[in-house]
Amino acid sequence: MQSKANNSQDPQKKESSVEPAALKPVGDTVAEPLLEDPKEVAATLGNVLEAAEELWPKSLAEDWDAVGLVTGRTGQEIKKIILAVDPTLEVIEDAISREADLLITHHPLLLRGVTQLATTNFKGEAIHRLIETGTALLTAHTNADSAIGGVNDALADAFGLKDCVPLIESKDGLPEEGLGRVGFLEKPMKLEDFAQRVFTVLPAVAGGVRVAGDRHGLVRKVALCGGAGDSLFDAVRSHQADVYVTADLRHHPASEAKEAANGGFPFLVDVSHFASEWVWLSAGARALENVLKDLGHDVQIEVSQINTDPWDFLLTP
Repeated sequence: MQSKANNSQDPQKKESSVEPAALKPVGDTVAEPLLEDPKEVAATLGNVLEAAEELWPKSLAEDWDAVGLVTGRTGQEIKKIILAVDPTLEVIEDAISREADLLITHHPLLLRGVTQLATTNFKGEAIHRLIETGTALLTAHTNADSAIGGVNDALADAFGLKDCVPLIESKDGLPEEGLGRVGFLEKPMKLEDFAQRVFTVLPAVAGGVRVAGDRHGLVRKVALCGGAGDSLFDAVRSHQADVYVTADLRHHPASEAKEAANGGFPFLVDVSHFASEWVWLSAGARALENVLKDLGHDVQIEVSQINTDPWDFLLTP
C-alpha cells in the first residue's frame, strides 16, 4: 500500500495527469470593490438578510434544516463578508483575522440540538469567538441548494450542462427551484472523459473522484446533487439519466444502484461533499454583491480559501 496526500499530487499513480482545480472561484472572479458612490449608504446586517432572502428564500429549506441568522444584531454595520462551506474554527478565525463583519456558510453550525455552549467544546468556542468579535454568522444551506443560481446550478454550470431542471421540484418554489439538477452535455462523451472533467473542475481533495460504470460508455444526460444525494436515486432513474454525480455515496445505496443498473445506466460518480458545494461560493458572492448594489450598498465580499474537506490523505494499491 502506498500513501499519498492527494490523488492529484502524484500523476504517476493515476491514469490521467490532468490536475484538478486549485482552490479558487469557478468562473469569473468576484469583482473588485468599486470606488465609493456618494449615493451608496452603509449596509446593515438587516440589509444583507433582505438580500439573502431574495437569493436564497428560507421557504426553500428542507423541514429538517436550520438556516438563517445564527449570531449578530440586525442593526450592526456590514462592510465585509466572507463566504465558506463550513463554519469550522479555522474558517471563523480566518474571517476574524480578515476583519469580516459577516461570515456566510453553507453548512449550519447548530444543525443538531445542543444543551450548552461552553468553550470546552468547539461549537461553544465558535459561538463565543463570533460574539466576542462582533462577527455575525448566517447559514444558507438547503435553501441555497434549491434556489435558482444556487449550489446545484453552479455545479451544473461547472460541468457544462444545458437545459437543466431540478431532480425534485421544490413544493414551495418556482418550477426551476428544487433539489439536484438534470441537464445535458453539449455532446455525448465517454464516462471516463466526463469523470475527468468532474475531477478537473472541482477543488483538489484527498478522496479524489470515484466512478462506477463502463469507462467507455457514452453519457450525455447528467443528474447531479451537490452534497449527499443518495436519497435521490428514484428521481435519477425517473429522469433516465446516464450518469449521477453526487457526494458521500454509501456502500449499500451505491451497490444497490449499480446492481439495479445491471451494467447500464445510471453510471455513478462520487465526489467530495466539500468540493461539490465549494464551487457555488464565488457565484453566491457575485449574486449577493449585485443584490446589495441594487439596494444601494457597497460591501466587500470574498470567498474563503480554506479547504475544509475532513480527509487528509488516501491509501491506494
